[in-house]
Amino acid sequence: MKSNKFFIYLRAIRVNQWLKNLVVFTAIIFSGKLFQIDLFSKSCYAFFTFCLLSSTSYVLNDIIDYPYDRKHAVKKYRPIASGEMSLQEATFIVFILTLTSLIIALFFSISFFFLSLTFILLHFFYSLYLKKFPAIDIFTISLSFMIRTFAGEVATGCHIPIWLTLTIFFISLFMASVKRHAELVAHGKETRESLYLYKEHYLDFLTNTFATTTIIAYSTYTYVEKPPQVTTIFSSQITNLFPGFEARKWMMITIPLVVYGIARYAQLLYEKYEGERPEKVITTDIPLIVTIGAWGMIIISLIYLL
Repeated sequence: MKSNKFFIYLRAIRVNQWLKNLVVFTAIIFSGKLFQIDLFSKSCYAFFTFCLLSSTSYVLNDIIDYPYDRKHAVKKYRPIASGEMSLQEATFIVFILTLTSLIIALFFSISFFFLSLTFILLHFFYSLYLKKFPAIDIFTISLSFMIRTFAGEVATGCHIPIWLTLTIFFISLFMASVKRHAELVAHGKETRESLYLYKEHYLDFLTNTFATTTIIAYSTYTYVEKPPQVTTIFSSQITNLFPGFEARKWMMITIPLVVYGIARYAQLLYEKYEGERPEKVITTDIPLIVTIGAWGMIIISLIYLL
């Protein structure tokens, strides 16, 4: 019985969605400092803290949304909506996770604490109020990703280029609008209050707009920003073979992968209505996994090997 309860708690805090918090590593990856042990440890600390903060928001959201979740084809199996976890238990989990995560953040630094506090307050207001308004709910989700990104910057002191920051902002807006579109088409307007004010053509417009701005922002990043060059055993050999190699815009070769990744994600939305669960799409769709993997290997190679 205790073992079953443990797995119910794990489902309630949505460990499978902790993947979103990997964005805190953006700062050290694109600063060329991924393999500096002290900075990597600080990023892991920030990642763990925001995993707890995210789980707090998930449980709170499920407490507020359980009447709607019971009408949802998939969400009705969540612990609170299905009755496996009582509202009292869920409320206690929210209290413990909030207190624990903020204490951990405070021990790290004051600035990191206030950023963590801003994150959890944003999600509290989102669950209680902001998610009721179309467009505002999408921008709130995007803002939460921005806070995660800045958390990695604050934790390590590494700078994130502005065009890369904008890329994260726009792609999170894109994924949020895709999710709303999938919810509206697959389940109608009974499963989320804000869906009553959304129109499908409006969500199509948002999806197209944010997909385009993501591609523009990322393309500008690869052209304008010179990636950090980490000195390795390959550096001198590459310089001898290709003089001026480091000055070239080699990051631009990753643009087609980003364009295809966005196109594939949109295809899953319009053909299979998979956009409602982005963490499932990213971890199960083979073409998307291969694309992300190839993009990651090229980025790591350009920054840390060549």
